[in-house]
Amino acid sequence: MDHARAGEPWLPDLCRLPRLATMFGVAELVVLVLALAPDGGTHWNLSRFVSASAFALWLALTIAVLLCVSRRALSRLPVPLGAMAAVAGAALVALLGAAMLYQLDRGLGSGLVPAAVRLPQFTLGSAAIAALITAVVLRYLYAVDGWQAQVRASARAEADALQARIRPHFLFNSMNAIAGLVRRDPALAERAVLDLSDLFRAALGAGDESSSLAEEVELAQRYLAIETLRLGPRLSVRWQRDEPLPWDLPMPRLVLQPLVENAVLHGIARLPEGGAIDISLRSEDGWLHLAIANPAPAPPAPRPAGAGHAQRSIGHRLRYAFGPRVRMATGWNAGYYRCELAVPFAGQAPGARLAR
Repeated sequence: MDHARAGEPWLPDLCRLPRLATMFGVAELVVLVLALAPDGGTHWNLSRFVSASAFALWLALTIAVLLCVSRRALSRLPVPLGAMAAVAGAALVALLGAAMLYQLDRGLGSGLVPAAVRLPQFTLGSAAIAALITAVVLRYLYAVDGWQAQVRASARAEADALQARIRPHFLFNSMNAIAGLVRRDPALAERAVLDLSDLFRAALGAGDESSSLAEEVELAQRYLAIETLRLGPRLSVRWQRDEPLPWDLPMPRLVLQPLVENAVLHGIARLPEGGAIDISLRSEDGWLHLAIANPAPAPPAPRPAGAGHAQRSIGHRLRYAFGPRVRMATGWNAGYYRCELAVPFAGQAPGARLAR
């Protein structure tokens, strides 16, 4: 398997609770197998099972802490050598722990370790089992980390490709809007060029990978300012913001602006009398609800190829960023087209109001 990204430890992170639970689960499974397996007449009772489980879980915790603390140091080694060092460290911890338990058990006369079991057999056997468990768990988590990294890279590449397809479309339509102003009103065209410059500076983000709800709203406002110069009184916008809103919520770039652009180009611009775009934002029970409604002519039937590409792209990127619970609904009814988004943001504190 390929190495992890440069600068990141390749050794699985056992500092996280789910990973620690995996170690505990495998250790307890081994104890259960030993208790159920035929062992030549050695009797397993509840007391022995509980003590063996406690010893196994203590070893698992100690080994996990050791590997957690030494993760970066071991990751500086080549993978085969680092893996051998990790397994050897786990075996050494088990060897010393088993020796201590054996001596305590013999000194106190608890009888937890069967009398027929000698010190070398108990310590070496415990070390071998601990090494085997550690090797299996690390290999499993190593494979899981690699698979998750491939999934993230594939999703990120697909999202980048979708966003790259949106940006030229956005640029062409903005330039067309300005071109319509050049001869009619050069002063307004100059103002629109300046707005477009600011708009693209915000949209491209100088290489930033993500945006925020506040930035997405500002981006949409800048775009609507350009279109208002082109369409004049035919276009009006009504914003409804129900505070508090999670203005700092991280979001993919160019999520709101393409939806607003669709409302202008496929709705308002095609109506001789124009109309108003209603944009509402509210948060409720850990969800951000966003809706865009505008008058629009009836969609053609059948729909042309490529129709709805921007909406599908936005839905895909939001599901990549927030998970499969993201909801997106669109539809035309009684002369109005409506697009609704619901994005979960549980745990994100509402930020300050967007500066206007």
